[in-house]
Amino acid sequence: MAQDTAKTTFRRVLLKISGEALMGDRQYGLNPPTVERIAREVKAVHDLGVEVCMVIGGGNIFRGLSGSAQGMERTTADYMGMLGTVMNALAMQSALEQLGVHTRVVSAIPMDQVCEPYIRRRAVRHLEKKRVVIFAAGTGNPYFTTDTAATLRASEMACEAIFMGKNVDGVYDKDPKIHPDAKRYDDITYDQVLSEYLKVMDASAIALARDNNMPILVFSLDVPGGFRGIMAGEGIYTRVHG
Repeated sequence: MAQDTAKTTFRRVLLKISGEALMGDRQYGLNPPTVERIAREVKAVHDLGVEVCMVIGGGNIFRGLSGSAQGMERTTADYMGMLGTVMNALAMQSALEQLGVHTRVVSAIPMDQVCEPYIRRRAVRHLEKKRVVIFAAGTGNPYFTTDTAATLRASEMACEAIFMGKNVDGVYDKDPKIHPDAKRYDDITYDQVLSEYLKVMDASAIALARDNNMPILVFSLDVPGGFRGIMAGEGIYTRVHG
């Protein structure tokens, strides 16, 4: 397929999805058809010539904060969560490469047998060569979420935006699946997200995005073609900006 970034809104983006997005209708773990569906969404954008990198959470396998709440030492629990993100990244890499998309998993925790260590200049080069780069193991540090890792990597890669794939089509003032009267935002500022405690990203990630003027586009990952549609200037999403 011919690649043409002239028709797209962005040239380099980071897609952040939760580990739970890979579960499908399961209670935990990976649902291969769901992983393949998301991989096809990524491929559709990649085929436009857009340089795509990804961060995937690990909550479908292990969530450090919940492990800590159950009495586990927080640092150990967070490292276990980071390892979960590596498993998800490898699954997504496999799905993308089966679709013919060259992909590299880059881990903040070195594990040379299964993926590359994070080296910024090498990761940038992968993107320039039109490979999808999946950043795994968060920031490599406990007490930081994959939301913060996504904002950090997007800034380091000089991405033009972060795309937050959710199970709703934007940012609401309360959960629209519980409250029919929930108000949806088309545009919202970083400060509003922080002051109103809206569940877009955690506060550290929002503050980092604000400091680096990194726009965040929140959209529904459940809408077929939604990710590609936004690239073409269409689709429904909420833009978080300064």
